[in-house]
Amino acid sequence: MIQSMTGYAAALADSPRGRLSLELRSVNSRFLDLQFRVADELRALEPVLRELVVARIARGKLDCRVYLNDSDSAAAGERLNAQALERLKALAAEAGRAFPGAAPLRVADVLRWPGVVATAPADEERMLELARGLCRKALDELVAARGREGAKLSAVIGERVATMRSRVEAIAPLVPDAVALYKTKITERLREALGSADDERIRTEIALFISKADIDEEIERLRAHLAEVERVLQKGGAAGKRLDFLAQELNREANTLASKAASPALSDCALELKVLVEQIREQVQNIE
Repeated sequence: MIQSMTGYAAALADSPRGRLSLELRSVNSRFLDLQFRVADELRALEPVLRELVVARIARGKLDCRVYLNDSDSAAAGERLNAQALERLKALAAEAGRAFPGAAPLRVADVLRWPGVVATAPADEERMLELARGLCRKALDELVAARGREGAKLSAVIGERVATMRSRVEAIAPLVPDAVALYKTKITERLREALGSADDERIRTEIALFISKADIDEEIERLRAHLAEVERVLQKGGAAGKRLDFLAQELNREANTLASKAASPALSDCALELKVLVEQIREQVQNIE
């Protein structure tokens, strides 16, 4: 299945330390570009999350944000550390004797003192398993969203390919008549310029011009590239780079066709092919 590189997903769950939230945002990029915004107290989770993301996402710029919101359950686990309070009380008394005029400690000052407010020991393994589960859930949602958009992109590209194929098949029968007409015009102009005395020179120049106007090779390559695009779309997977290469090749053949067009009909068709190729290239930029 074709995957887009654009998507969003989020997941959250309650933990003993608060509500754990995880968000994934992905946009277009030439390569896989991962950015993690993880709260300091959750920094140990980043390697595990990175491993999970790399296993599911092949291309795109992906931002992963992980944060913890305090909850009542987390606050309930807090208590005053009696030993830290005694040490702080002794230090305050000693400081009071050294600075008799100093203001006494306020309750807010006491609560901010390191170690006075004790929290329950963090269960790192529990947080790790919870983060794994959230990441897997968010990745499932992100991949599904990218798949839905990828299916739409594939359909759009398929429509453009079908239109290009119909244009190519429509001009193929016109090539012999266009070349014959081109040959007649070139012959007349050369005879006017060179006269009728040098028929060998005229035949040589006509052969040269006709070889430049022959577009059978370009038509066959266009057919081959269009068939390959359809095959890649049907196969799915990480096909963005392959499709981008094929779009470049289609554009190259359309440009050559335009430069060698021997009639207004062929020239108009080449111009339309170039427009369709550009539309394909715009959509391909969104594919993983």
